[in-house]
Amino acid sequence: MDHKIIGTTMPVLEITLQPGESIISEAGELSWMTQAIELETTTQKAGGGGLFGAVKRVAGGGSLFMTEYEAKGGSGMVAFATKVPGEIISIDVSPRSTYMIHRHGFLCGTDQIELSVGFQQSLGAGVFGGTGFRLQKVAGTGTAWIELDGELVTYDLSPGERLRVHPGHVGMFEDTVSFDITRLKGIKNMIFGGDGIFLAELTGPGKVWLQSLPLANLAHALSEYMTTNTTEAAGTGAVVGSILRGMSS
Repeated sequence: MDHKIIGTTMPVLEITLQPGESIISEAGELSWMTQAIELETTTQKAGGGGLFGAVKRVAGGGSLFMTEYEAKGGSGMVAFATKVPGEIISIDVSPRSTYMIHRHGFLCGTDQIELSVGFQQSLGAGVFGGTGFRLQKVAGTGTAWIELDGELVTYDLSPGERLRVHPGHVGMFEDTVSFDITRLKGIKNMIFGGDGIFLAELTGPGKVWLQSLPLANLAHALSEYMTTNTTEAAGTGAVVGSILRGMSS
């Protein structure tokens, strides 16, 4: 099994599989593949051996169904593209090396990778789209490829060293890092500070990967233009409808 990452701003992961080799991804992640690749949709992969395993994966922000891609009759290639500007990194997973990742971070992995809920907390309506904050746990044995949004910044925290981060910027961290959600101090800071109410507190030892472009921030930046376009479309539709009604009367 070989892989390469193509591009910079919107990278693509290409994985070449030899006959009999396979990888797994969440349903809907495929970008393209060659003829030798066959796919099968299942709930049994990524730690989903049974209903309870699949439910744990969904609780972490994953999908109920996984897709397995296998090369049959010859070598083949399967590709996965990022959804927004960002980076793709590979991690080696083992019983001694597991990770917490943001809930949309898992791109694909070898067939012994397991996904489950790592952290889940409701942060109140209007925060993160009202969906709360969730992390996936990546465990098992093998290689996983993770999609992180925007630019990537890493820190190696020493034992007891703390880093406070807006939760949306938390991309991934080693499971040796302690994680908690803390509330900002001071009523004025919470109401008028513009930085939200909650911060993630990461305590070493371990490595932390932060992402510069949380999806919630991107959605907020685009919402003004989407609203304008929707309003304009509605106005155009009203004019056209009025003309058509006039012609038919």
